Amino acid sequence: MMPQSLLPDDMALLLADHEPPCFSLYQPTHRRHPENLQDPIRYRNLLKTLEESLRLKYSTQHAGVLLGPFRKLVNDSDFWNHTADGLAVLGAAGLFRVFKLQRTVPELAVVANSFHIKPMLRILQSAERYQVLSLNRREIKLFEGNRNILDEIEIAEGVPRTITDALGAELTEPHQTVASYGGTALGSTMRHAHGSRKDELEIDEGRFFRAVDRGILERHSRPSGLPLILAALAQYHKPFHEISHNPMLMPKGIEMDANSLTIDQLRQQAWEIVEPDLRARMKKLAGEFEEARSKGLGADDLGKIAEAATQTRVGFLLVEMERRIPGRLDPATGSVTLSGLEHPEVDDLLDDLAELVLRKGAQVVVVPATDMPVATGAAATFRF
Repeated sequence: MMPQSLLPDDMALLLADHEPPCFSLYQPTHRRHPENLQDPIRYRNLLKTLEESLRLKYSTQHAGVLLGPFRKLVNDSDFWNHTADGLAVLGAAGLFRVFKLQRTVPELAVVANSFHIKPMLRILQSAERYQVLSLNRREIKLFEGNRNILDEIEIAEGVPRTITDALGAELTEPHQTVASYGGTALGSTMRHAHGSRKDELEIDEGRFFRAVDRGILERHSRPSGLPLILAALAQYHKPFHEISHNPMLMPKGIEMDANSLTIDQLRQQAWEIVEPDLRARMKKLAGEFEEARSKGLGADDLGKIAEAATQTRVGFLLVEMERRIPGRLDPATGSVTLSGLEHPEVDDLLDDLAELVLRKGAQVVVVPATDMPVATGAAATFRF
């Protein structure tokens, strides 16, 4: 089971109202043996916590029905042998989602009236994420990553993975490995592809590229909003860019067959392309914030940002990636109460603030400390 790409639509679904109880289970996981042997054990322990919490309000039979999908994962050896850095499992009546995460997350098992989505929020809103399309004339692969990690992800239904998927019976015969010599093995009618074969191959290649471009745009780039890097032999870059309608496709790509690179080499080359673009984007956002603040339409004070968020006034919010500020936020009034580090059980104000802003339909971007224009952990522009 490949990691599932985390999409804004997933967050919108989880932020929506659901019939209680809602189950949220998070845990760090490991990619390699023998460290990953502990992962299913930790999962079972967290599942017991969910069961104990649920039985305080529901019957054993009802608890069994609600937690059934969670229990099926316990003995799925294939699943536990192919984990990433973190795991999120969320479920409610009629809803069950499993996400393999590219960042580690703290252990947590919560039964509540809504989902606990903060660990995924930081991953989803991170400005460092990107996708890589590995392409040759026969097949494609899709990867998703950040500064530190790159994983192959599952290609969505409806996107052709191979040229055969795309063209089917319309695939030009010279692509086939078995030659045809008429109706019998040694028949007198021989069929050759000389002369027109190159043209036919190029036509098939163009049709394949168009189908791939359309499918990736509709099923991956548009839903995720992530930059897309093409990894292919140099000869394929120009024709693919010429037919592409994907606004997320970056002008610069990796001019090598991705299959000839290790996953880490592919990540390194992708990050060299993404990083300058990311820096330019962060500089632009920081500049927009400074300009807005100079006009009284921006702030780095958590209380002012929270108050503006409750009034649906926040345009965009920058949040420092690794920063944690203990405290409480009243989503109705925007009132902020700071707490000391001696109270680790309290919520993180930055996560609460980001969640509130998202619920109000504004943009949140989680960035490294080096790209933050302020030292408070948050910077927001206001609509009015």
